[in-house]
Amino acid sequence: QVQLVESGGGLVQAGGSLRLSCVASGRAFSSYTMGWFRQAPGKEREFVSTISFSGRSTDYADSVKGRFTISRDDAKNTVYLQMNKLRPEDTAVYICAADPRPFGGNLPAEYGYWGQGTQVTVSS
Repeated sequence: QVQLVESGGGLVQAGGSLRLSCVASGRAFSSYTMGWFRQAPGKEREFVSTISFSGRSTDYADSVKGRFTISRDDAKNTVYLQMNKLRPEDTAVYICAADPRPFGGNLPAEYGYWGQGTQVTVSS
């Protein structure tokens, strides 16, 4: 079992930056692929980014490529999402996900563990 707790969300102006963190409890964090999704009101959960268990492979949604960076620190059981050049359309609840396999995909069904999410609001 893995429990995930996100933090770092908040209110920021367009063009600003935020860094989200997701701390995982439980064993064998380094064997989990980690992902970030987001969900805006009235919309479906949307893939943002994923990082392999080794940290060597990453993937991003086209909408965030070049602006967001995912990373992990296995010593701290933590995955990060650095978000730069934020836009109003990035406003959503950002949710951390995990799955015990080497690399994840961009579908929510591919992840077995989820956090509660952290709100990110970008004002224009």
